[in-house]
Amino acid sequence: MFGTKKSGPSNTPSSLSPNSINSLVTGTKVEGTIHADNDFRIDGQLKGSLNCKGKVIIGSTGVVSGDISCQNAVIEGTFDGNLKVNELLAVKETAKVTGDVTAGTVNVDSGAVFNVTCNTGASVKKMPTKEAIKKAN
Repeated sequence: MFGTKKSGPSNTPSSLSPNSINSLVTGTKVEGTIHADNDFRIDGQLKGSLNCKGKVIIGSTGVVSGDISCQNAVIEGTFDGNLKVNELLAVKETAKVTGDVTAGTVNVDSGAVFNVTCNTGASVKKMPTKEAIKKAN
């Protein structure tokens, strides 16, 4: 009763693995801004922005319209917007990518649709926040 410890898994954030993957599954639609410390996989739909400190994977059924800022990215589905990848962007043969892309390195498989304005280089600057843009003006 009182003072006893429960055994078994905990749902508290401290029990999560540092290598956890967030997932937006097929059939799920999200509008808004997402901030993630770990990798993020999208098989559903996202309209908005995703700021991820890890890898972003857009699966073959995934559709993203908006902005993504991340460390690495793999795109198999559809992306339309502004994409900033600090290191490697891998665009698979099933991908359809349109918009503005900035990445350290880009690898586009044969068969992929890649209609973008693209800048590559050794280091990519972090995407400015809305607050930073307001302060600058």
